[in-house]
Amino acid sequence: MSGLSRRRFLSLTGSAGVLLAAGLTGPRLLRDEGTGELLRSKVPLPQPFQVPLQIPRVLSPQRTADADRHTITQREATAEIIPGIRTPIWSYNGTFPGPTIESRRGRTTIVHHRNELPVPTVVHLHGGHTPAAEDGYPTDLVLPVSGWDVHHTMHDARAQITQGSRDYVFPMQQRAATLWYHDHRMDFTGPAVYRGLAGFHLIRDDEEEALGLPAGDRELPLMIADRAFDEHGAFAYPSVDPTLRTTPGVEDAYVEGVFGDVILVNGAPWPVHEVSATRYRLRILNGSNARRYDLALEPGGQFIQIGSDQGLLEAPRNHDHLPIAPAERYDVIVDFGQYPVGTHVTLVNRLGTGPTAQVMRFVVARRGRDDSRIPAKLSEIEPLTRQQASAIREFSFRTGHIHGRAGWVIGGEPFSPDRMEAQPRLGDVEIWRFVADVHHPVHLHLVGFRVLSRGSRPPGPFDAGIKDTVDLSPGEAVEVIARFDGYRGRYLFHCHNAEHEDMAMMANFEVI
Repeated sequence: MSGLSRRRFLSLTGSAGVLLAAGLTGPRLLRDEGTGELLRSKVPLPQPFQVPLQIPRVLSPQRTADADRHTITQREATAEIIPGIRTPIWSYNGTFPGPTIESRRGRTTIVHHRNELPVPTVVHLHGGHTPAAEDGYPTDLVLPVSGWDVHHTMHDARAQITQGSRDYVFPMQQRAATLWYHDHRMDFTGPAVYRGLAGFHLIRDDEEEALGLPAGDRELPLMIADRAFDEHGAFAYPSVDPTLRTTPGVEDAYVEGVFGDVILVNGAPWPVHEVSATRYRLRILNGSNARRYDLALEPGGQFIQIGSDQGLLEAPRNHDHLPIAPAERYDVIVDFGQYPVGTHVTLVNRLGTGPTAQVMRFVVARRGRDDSRIPAKLSEIEPLTRQQASAIREFSFRTGHIHGRAGWVIGGEPFSPDRMEAQPRLGDVEIWRFVADVHHPVHLHLVGFRVLSRGSRPPGPFDAGIKDTVDLSPGEAVEVIARFDGYRGRYLFHCHNAEHEDMAMMANFEVI
């Protein structure tokens, strides 16, 4: 049993207090993998560090005077993830992860998605500063090209539903950052992402490129995700309805979240990658449904953090480990010049046990010339203070009952597309206070935010920069501050434990 026990979860369901603060305190939290239950694979697992790291292909756009246009087909495919075994996947352009999209700050990106899968999909650009109509609201469905009975979908009078394909138009009026795109269909985000519907979307700009950071082959996007495999080599996921057509949710044993026992990086199990004895930029994404990681380097070494979810920090920060919750990103530099040529440097997970305690390996294969640098000053970030806030709002994330079943709720209420929990005015600064019962990585659409406090304490060492996802530990309260600017309309905030999200832990806000 991992994280919160099933018996403990059921004892909390429907309770009104916050929750675990007395029962889960102290050092145990430092090694807590999150809230979830382990699903074990039924195929022999490969030895680690035998499969080479793959870097997702970067799409080449069709360029016009006004925009860059990309085309992606969502379709079923197979991939050799476990060596010698073909695994069925749901894919963007036939690969897992999907292809990487690169955009330029201030230049519109249009992504045409065609849905050849057997179910509807929704594409959300996670971290995108995006008009509401383009944000991937979970009922704004792209129906399959083969047709679909719309009675199988949640009723939402405001939903935008298209048949077969649609264009997503992203203005890209935001800083350079590591974003990602993934499926966001109502009630079925968890299994769809688990089957492969996720990919990187990188934004670049002049400010970042002028810094002289490692680039080219020395810039590595790393999507870390855990999976389990059934006896045939397919992804194992405990959906109530494996067709993902009608009944949402997971089997009762996995309502806390789904952990796998295989750690994938860019779709490869425990891969290995040769590096030169120079600086490398690692864009790290936790693409797991529920699992948290605490990453470290063996035999020792520093991560120099240069960016967070929403782009560059003001100045570099040094860390000897990196705790990362689902959907969080770190942009870090690792100087492999600190190791002798021939050294095997392993990226480990200090929250894992057995096979989940290792992530991937770097082999320092050769010396190399290094013209990169890490400036002491990286960027300017708008300061936001409590005095600027026009409102302070509080939201509790906790267990609840959803139509007679165990589920997850915000403020005591399950998600409804018709209910607004907040209506900030365009341009206003607000403070939002999140309170958790168990582990909840909380994500806000549209806006980036600064972490103001954790409980009665200042932000932690990993809260720097502008974020869009913040990790809450059991019994913890976190305050964030954001300016709600750019666009009016209906947006979401939710837990990014995908199983919690699918079991109603989402809420609306509307910028007016």
